[in-house]
Amino acid sequence: MRCPFCGNENTRVIDTRAAEDGFAIKRRRECENCSKRFTTYERLDDRPLIVVKKDGSKQLFDKHKIYTGLLKACEKRPIAESKLLEIAEEIERELKNRLEQEVTSLEIGEMVMSRLKKLDEVAYVRFASVYRQFKDVNSFLEELKKLLNGGENS
Repeated sequence: MRCPFCGNENTRVIDTRAAEDGFAIKRRRECENCSKRFTTYERLDDRPLIVVKKDGSKQLFDKHKIYTGLLKACEKRPIAESKLLEIAEEIERELKNRLEQEVTSLEIGEMVMSRLKKLDEVAYVRFASVYRQFKDVNSFLEELKKLLNGGENS
């Protein structure tokens, strides 16, 4: 494995662990030239998951988009980034375990919202405000009322 810092091809593995619930192997490596450490992941090369957007366009699934959306929703909230990565990986795993190769962005958004609702109500409302694209304050207040009343349709 080539060192990302100095380009040297001589690196050694100093730690190996299962990652992503056993679907990947995480390796810590150290460059024998510059002594810097870096992490690599080994994963199965599986069929791609396609996301069908609201406008009908399609793109490859990207777990990182879920993670960055979670980060934005949870900004300045007492939630560990590792928990957000865990949620993104859980959603990815759930989607890949389905037999369908395509998933709608709507389904992904609902999966994120259901997990955020359990994790942190403020983060849930933040995410919902962007995801549901509230047209005005009243529609936003309706979502808050559902949350406060324990409504199932939120």
